Amino acid sequence: MTLYKLMNLYMLKQVNFPLTNAQLTEFFLQHEYASYFTLQQALNELQESGLIRTESTHNSTRYEITREGEDTLSFFGKNISPAIVEDMDKYLKDNRFRMRNEVGTLADYYKSTNQDYIVHCEVREGRSTLIDLDLSVPDKEQAELMCARWKDSSQEIYAFVMKTLMSTD
Repeated sequence: MTLYKLMNLYMLKQVNFPLTNAQLTEFFLQHEYASYFTLQQALNELQESGLIRTESTHNSTRYEITREGEDTLSFFGKNISPAIVEDMDKYLKDNRFRMRNEVGTLADYYKSTNQDYIVHCEVREGRSTLIDLDLSVPDKEQAELMCARWKDSSQEIYAFVMKTLMSTD
């Protein structure tokens, strides 16, 4: 279990953006390092001990390493074999662009005090927010639809907003 925790800390330290549960799971299952349930246990224990922080939405959980996690990795990271480090580095190198794009676009919704729904859409570049948009819609179905479409439409919407606001016409 200690090795799985260190591997998660290593992967989170190597990127400058959060990784999703699905992304971490993909690596561990693809390389047959751990079962899904073992990985979830490792992630839960890392969170409980304050070595990682999580951000959850309706359909995703994202993980980031904390300062305490970085300190722990610096003390014990040498316990990860060079072959495993090589596998993790190769996976991150081969998938970095795709993974960054996956976590850079966020959409979620919640019920407001007015009984309508607020759809929260966001595009991040690393730790910087490029656009942050809250829209009020009357029902849950519309909120879910907007969240589902945000990923495919966010670049076009961002470009439109920038062009419109920067235009001198």
